[in-house]
Amino acid sequence: MKRYAALLTALLSWCSCGRDRNAIIVGSKNFTEQVILGEIAAQQLERKLHIRVERRLDLGGTLLAQGALVGDQIDLYPEYTGTAASAVLKRAAAKNPETAYEQVKADYLRKFHLVWLPPLGFNDTFAMVVRTPDGEQLRARKLSAAGLRQWRLGVGYEFLTRSDGLTNLDQTYRLRWHGTPRTMDLGLLYQALRQKEVDMAAANSTDGLLTDRTFMVLQDDRNAFPPYSACFVVRENVLSERPDVKGALEMLSGRISDETMRSLNRLVDVEHRPVVRVAHDFLAGQP
Repeated sequence: MKRYAALLTALLSWCSCGRDRNAIIVGSKNFTEQVILGEIAAQQLERKLHIRVERRLDLGGTLLAQGALVGDQIDLYPEYTGTAASAVLKRAAAKNPETAYEQVKADYLRKFHLVWLPPLGFNDTFAMVVRTPDGEQLRARKLSAAGLRQWRLGVGYEFLTRSDGLTNLDQTYRLRWHGTPRTMDLGLLYQALRQKEVDMAAANSTDGLLTDRTFMVLQDDRNAFPPYSACFVVRENVLSERPDVKGALEMLSGRISDETMRSLNRLVDVEHRPVVRVAHDFLAGQP
């Protein structure tokens, strides 16, 4: 906790230097999908409103991004309903996507004066990924069928500490782990699977590498994980001063499906295309 507080203090100190009050500041967390969504939001505001936009992408984890937003160091960033409920609000998320969205929307406005815009259209839930040959040896491609063997588990840092992560998985499935989970950056999980350093990874359902037949997702057939609908979260006073920001960003609501987001992630992570170009090309096909 002390480490987080020190990191947040350093971040806010860095962000507060030279803020342009006439610009909209877009932030993101520190993985590919977040950076892509942040860049899409920034380019959307620039092309629709012709305003100055600053980018503070790749900030860090959930609490760092949330702290920057509440601390007036960024004006908006993309977030997920299930993550907001568990990591920020410290409660279980509703299983119904619409209910989960309405709950976090109401709580964020009341507690933080932050506005959740309508969902972008995809659900980036946790995905328990294995190598395809290992998955094919199970009686069914489901987590409920994975309890007969031991698994070496690889996870991102937040999966260990969030109530909707490993704790939730263990309570629902009682899987057998070989040793303690290996923590690593999210971008290294598939490499660890490929090199057989781990046997199962807690990844994300919209990861671009899931298009690779080397990997298989085991179905969450007991619904351990809540919905993680992606939305832009914006400071309320920004929308009061610039209501056109809301209109421009809401044009993207419902426009990004699971398949589309997975494709965008693949373009960056697998084909190594620049995020700026990927975001530009996506927006070129939008109204």
